[in-house]
Amino acid sequence: MEENLVTLTIDGIEVKTTKGKTILEAARSAGIEIPTLCFLKGVNEVGDCRMCIVEVEGRRGFTTSCITKVEDGMVVHTNTLDVIEARQVTLDLILSNHPKDCLTCTRSGNCELQALTEKLNVRDIEFTGEMSKHEIDDKSPAIVRDFNKCVLCRRCVATCKNVQEIGAIDSVNRGFDACISTTYDCSLNDVDCTFCGQCVEACPTGALHEKEYIKDVWKKIKDKDTFVVVQTAPAVRVAIGEEFGMPIGTNAKGKMVTALKRLGFDKVFDTNTGADLTIMEESNEFVERVQNGGKLPMITSCSPGWVRFAEKNYGDLLDHLSSCKSPHQMFGAIIKSYFAEKYGIEREKICTVSIMPCIAKKYECSRPEMEVDGVRDVDYVLTTRELARMIKEANINFVDLEDGEFDMPMGEASGAGAIFGTTGGVMEAAIRTAVDTLENKSVDKIEYHEVRGEKGIKEATLNVAGKEIKIAVASGLANARKIMNQIKEGKSPYHFVEIMACPGGCVMGGGQPIKSSKIRATVDVRKLRADSIYDIDEKSVIRKSHENPVMIELYKEFLEKPGSHKAHKYLHTEYSKKPKYM
Repeated sequence: MEENLVTLTIDGIEVKTTKGKTILEAARSAGIEIPTLCFLKGVNEVGDCRMCIVEVEGRRGFTTSCITKVEDGMVVHTNTLDVIEARQVTLDLILSNHPKDCLTCTRSGNCELQALTEKLNVRDIEFTGEMSKHEIDDKSPAIVRDFNKCVLCRRCVATCKNVQEIGAIDSVNRGFDACISTTYDCSLNDVDCTFCGQCVEACPTGALHEKEYIKDVWKKIKDKDTFVVVQTAPAVRVAIGEEFGMPIGTNAKGKMVTALKRLGFDKVFDTNTGADLTIMEESNEFVERVQNGGKLPMITSCSPGWVRFAEKNYGDLLDHLSSCKSPHQMFGAIIKSYFAEKYGIEREKICTVSIMPCIAKKYECSRPEMEVDGVRDVDYVLTTRELARMIKEANINFVDLEDGEFDMPMGEASGAGAIFGTTGGVMEAAIRTAVDTLENKSVDKIEYHEVRGEKGIKEATLNVAGKEIKIAVASGLANARKIMNQIKEGKSPYHFVEIMACPGGCVMGGGQPIKSSKIRATVDVRKLRADSIYDIDEKSVIRKSHENPVMIELYKEFLEKPGSHKAHKYLHTEYSKKPKYM
């Protein structure tokens, strides 16, 4: 191991690290912070912005620390007066072509450019002149792009092209006209964007953000003739606290529920219940396909970014997708039917609001298929970040709130419903019910660790009722493409596949609290949030969806049985081939 160690000196401190590490990594391991802007670990390591420059003794000029490998005996200076001045000049040039509307920007207080300006004490803009101007693209129902605020870091491009393998955006033009855009500068709505929102998570400024519907929701809450029901996804409760300074992964369910009630929602329900409903239908659909020779592998359809990707890229394979709607869409349909009838509320007067970790859910709820008898399943989708803004707007001290409970009868959920929030969770929840159904008994095994973890594609083989069932879980659209190409080529060995558009699943959705590049490089955010999700499952009294008494009563009183004609009317949909932008 000694031959793999490198010893260098950074700002007078002896640092031992391994060969292949960069100066930036070595400095951070020693607690020495070097500012960055374009750097995004494992995604965008190109050294374009020049904010991370340092001086290395024996070398002329400045060295870019994010891409320069360490060498034995290297002596590095990160904060000489020349280095500081060069960073300030670079930042000054960036700011000279940047709007100064920080007070009203959606990223104010959580903007890496703003933080750098404070850190480097840049108070005056020395360079002035003509600023580039771009039209704001807000045509899509999910994402707004304002490239007047773009700093050309290309983190969004690298994420879209290299992580998700979509390539909906790219660098265009040169010199003063250089910008990040789509083909022919079309709207994101009209190209192959899946609305996954990973570009928003990658962006250091407000150049990309979710389309906000907060004002629309406030109007509904204030309307006395509208009964407003809100539901919250499992991943939201383990992330919302971060917006108020709580540790990453804190389960703030109780405070979140109390805050929602104080905001004025008439009922506060748990999308985990909707997840249980999805499992009832999805596991039944899978069992039917296995027993009756249906199209295999069956693929989950809970992720709208993934569904849009499949419709555009694999239109001939859509019969592999489950016909189930996603949990919040199912739940919205049930709220406006079963719940409305049970409590004598006119369904036309109900407004359903979903709090989601996913930007693509905004697109999903607007799809024409997501309605029953002309009534929309879900009226508005707000992200975790938008909910935090509403809470702050209402002057609610979130951290000091007492813990509240979801409203009944639609607030009881199983642990299986909770694990929908992380990659592998949908598969694990579905298998718990499918195995019991195929074995015709309650099986003791509940946890399926084979489908857990950060690996992009996870595989397992289960022996169920004398049958060998091969399953796979893919997170991130690049991994989805690998699975789909296997199926297209007739080489897929699987029976059941879970696909989530966002790497890591919903806990890392495009609508979750945005973490700086430094935090993303040094903290495993996905694991902290996922561990909290699994902790909810482990502490649940009910851990299988079909054992949830709410499900039992719902089918007894309204839906009859999984896969029934009525269940298909409210809980299922169909997908169609969409043209790719050429």
